[in-house]
Amino acid sequence: MVLPEDIRETLKSVAALTEVIDSLGEDDNLFDKGLDSFGSVQLMLALEERYNIEFPDNLLNRRSFSTIRIIVETVSKLTVSAAA
Repeated sequence: MVLPEDIRETLKSVAALTEVIDSLGEDDNLFDKGLDSFGSVQLMLALEERYNIEFPDNLLNRRSFSTIRIIVETVSKLTVSAAA
């Protein structure tokens, strides 16, 4: 199970968000809070390593990494697929 707290912990590895991570709501747009394309790649790699998953090409877009809630949903689906 992927929890918002786990995603917050992973987000701490993204330099652009370190100052705002504790104040982020689950539906706050991470790109509005400072996430950029380099940071989204850092985040993707950290999530892949932490959850032993791989993001397919169709999920490599801005929306997939836009909020904590969407990241939780996306990673949850990928972990279920990986376990099947």
